[in-house]
Amino acid sequence: MAEAGPEARFAIGELVHHKLFGYRGVVFDVDPVFSGSEEWYEQVARSRPPKDRPWYHVLPHGAQHYTYVAERNLESDDSDAAIDHPAVDYYFERLENGVYMRRIRTVH
Repeated sequence: MAEAGPEARFAIGELVHHKLFGYRGVVFDVDPVFSGSEEWYEQVARSRPPKDRPWYHVLPHGAQHYTYVAERNLESDDSDAAIDHPAVDYYFERLENGVYMRRIRTVH
């Protein structure tokens, strides 16, 4: 059994702002610790954020891709403004009081 990681500061559906790159987005998944490859970390995570803290999968506003971001590089986005991303409707039903409500999926 895997050890539980540290508690995440942001939950799925929360709006966030990337401190270094300035974009807004919505969290659609959370890893309790870094779960990418060592190669990716060396090439992409240039600020060398800690691997033993939560990392977030984020849908950036106005983009087509998603990002994988260390907790220390995120802060709350209090704008309550909707995120323009093609995958928002796949993961979420609606934006309510600045938080996206998860879409309930049933398995047939």
